[in-house]
Amino acid sequence: MNILVVEDEKSVARLIKKGLEEQGFCVEVSHNGTDAHVLATTRQYDVIVLDIMLPGRDGLSILRSLRQQRNAVPVILLTARSELNERIEGLDLGADDYLAKPFYVEELISRIHAVVRRTSGAPSSIFQAGDLTVNFVTREVKRGDRSIRLTAREFGLLEYLMRSPDRVFTRTQIIEHVWGYDFDPNTNLVDVYIKRLRKKICGDSDDDIIETVRGVGYRFVKP
Repeated sequence: MNILVVEDEKSVARLIKKGLEEQGFCVEVSHNGTDAHVLATTRQYDVIVLDIMLPGRDGLSILRSLRQQRNAVPVILLTARSELNERIEGLDLGADDYLAKPFYVEELISRIHAVVRRTSGAPSSIFQAGDLTVNFVTREVKRGDRSIRLTAREFGLLEYLMRSPDRVFTRTQIIEHVWGYDFDPNTNLVDVYIKRLRKKICGDSDDDIIETVRGVGYRFVKP
């Protein structure tokens, strides 16, 4: 899982990052609320661990902005133990959980697994767009009554685009998330996989739900 940790106390951030990476998570750290807001709204994460008190933009402001943009990424707030009002406000704004400082990293790891289990449950794991149905848990893809078999990379690409409909992703963003490594910017790897995906989903029809945004990248368009 890709985790964004937003914590201005660098020693605490290092401890969290180390503990999460030891459990196999990919962790990105931000110490500033303004920078964290940019990351949270331009990159895709599985969970955001978000301190409330930050330099620049505060954590509750970041959370409010995400939910106003209908970004449902799970958010775990880090709060001062005495700040009950902040915890209540955070939950009202759409936070999935909170931890009061100080805490054990092991507890944070358990909370991360818990919110991911909740948000990937059956009702929210099935995406419907027109007659296209995708189950993100079982990885079943159907177009009408027709089952579609996708490779792991093809499914990863489709899921990445579908989770943020109408959002344009660059080729670099796509390959970093789906393939997870740096690549020659001149490669046509993404274009090849987009073509395969369109062929499998749309066949020979013109109904192109994966749209090319010339000079930028691709986006999933709901029918």
